[in-house]
Amino acid sequence: MSGTPSVRNVALIAHVDHGKTTLVDAMLNAAGVFAAHENPVDRVMDSNDQERERGITILAKAAAIEWKGVRINLVDTPGHSDFGGEVERALTMVDGVLLLVDAAEGPMPQTRYVLSKALGRGLPAVVVINKVDRPDARLSEVADEIYELFFDLDAEEHHIEFPIISAIARNGMAVAGVGVPEDGSDLSPILDTVIDTIPAPTGDAAADLQALVTNLDASDYLGRLAIGRVEHGTLRQGEQIGLAQAGGKVVKRRLANLLSFSGLGRTEVPEVVAGDLFVVSGFPEVQIGDTFTHPDDPQPLPRLSVDEPVLRMTFGVNTSPMAGQSGSLLTSRQIRARLEREVLGNVSIKIADTSSPDMIEVAGRGELQLAVLIESMRREGFELQVSRPEVIIREIDGSKHEPRERALIDVPDEYVGAVTQSVASRRGQVEDMRPGDRGRTVVTASGPARGLIGFRSEMMTATRGTALVNQQHSGWIPWAGDIAGRTGGAMISDRQGAATGFALDNLQNRGELFIKPGDPVYEGMVIGENSRPDVMLANPAKAKQLTNIRASGADDAIKLKPPRPLTLETAIEWIEDDELVEVTPDSIRVRKRFLSESERRRLMKSGSSP
Repeated sequence: MSGTPSVRNVALIAHVDHGKTTLVDAMLNAAGVFAAHENPVDRVMDSNDQERERGITILAKAAAIEWKGVRINLVDTPGHSDFGGEVERALTMVDGVLLLVDAAEGPMPQTRYVLSKALGRGLPAVVVINKVDRPDARLSEVADEIYELFFDLDAEEHHIEFPIISAIARNGMAVAGVGVPEDGSDLSPILDTVIDTIPAPTGDAAADLQALVTNLDASDYLGRLAIGRVEHGTLRQGEQIGLAQAGGKVVKRRLANLLSFSGLGRTEVPEVVAGDLFVVSGFPEVQIGDTFTHPDDPQPLPRLSVDEPVLRMTFGVNTSPMAGQSGSLLTSRQIRARLEREVLGNVSIKIADTSSPDMIEVAGRGELQLAVLIESMRREGFELQVSRPEVIIREIDGSKHEPRERALIDVPDEYVGAVTQSVASRRGQVEDMRPGDRGRTVVTASGPARGLIGFRSEMMTATRGTALVNQQHSGWIPWAGDIAGRTGGAMISDRQGAATGFALDNLQNRGELFIKPGDPVYEGMVIGENSRPDVMLANPAKAKQLTNIRASGADDAIKLKPPRPLTLETAIEWIEDDELVEVTPDSIRVRKRFLSESERRRLMKSGSSP
């Protein structure tokens, strides 16, 4: 007995901002999922607050639609390489992919990344060229670039014979082939092509049970939920099953709650057969990579393997004088428990102990992934302090190697010089330069990952927000040597108090400030960047002396420049090794690792590292 012919499991993969989540919305709408709702939610699959704010997909999520008697399980995946662990997990649940490419931009770095993962698993593809109504659309050229991408990735001949659909996902319109959909068209070409091209799941529903857990979720009523796909056999509610864990341990228990995806929700079902997706509760010890199997003859499936982390940083207890003023989760025990929960549900994050019980090392794919984790924690009420990201070093053939990053930078022509200069200063090199849209140039550069930390922010500043920067891990290179850090030294407060306009008026001529009048400060807190490379101690709380003598004219009004806004990402990128970012629910501050000036001097004399 084979799997389920009336089911198709398909993942949507694309580069950031090519309209993938919008296409999911349109497909759900076309299949009548929103029929019972007056006002369907825009970008419904991006339910996470940060996903909506950042405009990117962070977590892989699933939904199901019915089309012509076939249930299509849609798995929406992230397009950013920092969340590649989510992509790799999602691809284990599907039998094919829907590759979405922008009609003007064409294949981009993350398009290559996610497609290489799909082809590595032998998954067939349906290509959708989206946004074909753009005035700068290049339909024929983009189609040729997609074919070239498949050839570059050494795709098998049967994979290169993919169908192409042209779409305007925002309007729910599509047409088979390369062209522009006519008014009145719908998404039927995409849904029909998915059913015709993506194979039905294989697997024997009568065989012994093998179901791989690829994701975790939680419910207030059901507790921890295990999400995955049944490879062989049938999951039945009420039956005794085994959970094969790492190390060979098998937990035996009766299956009490079994759910399946239905539209945007989950519905309780009596059974889930081979090839379909499942949601199981009642196994609080379940972890990603575990296998539900026969209790007496366990046959676990190979555990998930994902690319290793390339960046690490330390998370620790907030030790500043302002600790505990806005957060409710402050202790190392609470921070550790939260990170351990994250590791259970995120296979690309790893944690390790450090020499201090109050500090935990956290490793991930990139600075964006780590920043998203920190932002999630601060929104949950955590206070913590984090260090500057550093790359993970590997020993290859007896020599030290570091991760290499490739960046694709799309900028107006007048800023190409600024790009090449910045790349060179970070020990990178320009590999390619080609014309982009009208008046723009696309520069491809590569270099050590530690040199490109903060590169995106620098480009946005240098190009007045007009740059499009995409970075991707691309292997390992021999250690590139020292890389120059920031040009300005830290401007450090020498006391605790509240910043005054009088003091800041004098300090703004010495550099760029991070604070404004009335902001609380403390000794060792970094209040700005000095225009010179030297560290500068300052008194930002100094008040103007009041006397009974007045000058002939009124005092000049104080005119302060707006302070540089410190976001979580910019603060993490800016700090040096002897500095930390203090993160609380209502503020982001930069501080010295050691707050006392006398302690910093003593350590400097002794030659100790920060």
